[in-house]
Amino acid sequence: MTIAIQPEDVLIVVDVQYDFLPGGSLAVAGGDEIVPLINQLATRFNNVVLTQDWHPKDHISFASQHAGKAPFQTIALDYGTQVLWPDHCVWQTHGAELSRDLELPHAQLIIRKGYNRAIDSYSGFQEADRETQTGLAGYLNERDVGRLFVVGLATDFCVAWTALDGIAGGFDVTVIEDATRAIDADGSLAKAWADMDEAGVARVMSREILE
Repeated sequence: MTIAIQPEDVLIVVDVQYDFLPGGSLAVAGGDEIVPLINQLATRFNNVVLTQDWHPKDHISFASQHAGKAPFQTIALDYGTQVLWPDHCVWQTHGAELSRDLELPHAQLIIRKGYNRAIDSYSGFQEADRETQTGLAGYLNERDVGRLFVVGLATDFCVAWTALDGIAGGFDVTVIEDATRAIDADGSLAKAWADMDEAGVARVMSREILE
């Protein structure tokens, strides 16, 4: 089956940044492999939006900010359970930069997320307190766009949360599976796909668009 991309459809490219690529502080295995595919997919879309993880150096999600805690442990915060991460995507550092290998000259918007020290943010739509909006939904609604196609890093965190919040916001959302890569910690990938399937997020392969 071939999917015809319409002029009003949007490609959302999630967090393709150096700290999530091989050699980065929170590297996602195979993260660099999806960059050429994202570039190829983007040629089919008139509308491209990027998200960018963007943390202060003392962000609450960093294990380094919690005595006796290690990366990938969890703590309880006011808004719920928080996974602790290695320091990553600290603003104005190389690790926070979008990959220079991305060829998306027609991208129209970069949404920065996670810049509030006390709140983490996986989703491109809203922060982890589930109250603070990024403005992405408003932008997309004002543009009167069509379907959203989500790619990037990592499948089981920022991609999944963005897709789920897109559905919750009333958008038609599809994840292009082979244009994502996962962290997959303690079954997180299987849970993410189950949550997305239940919510009505579609899943396709890039060949269904590029054929």
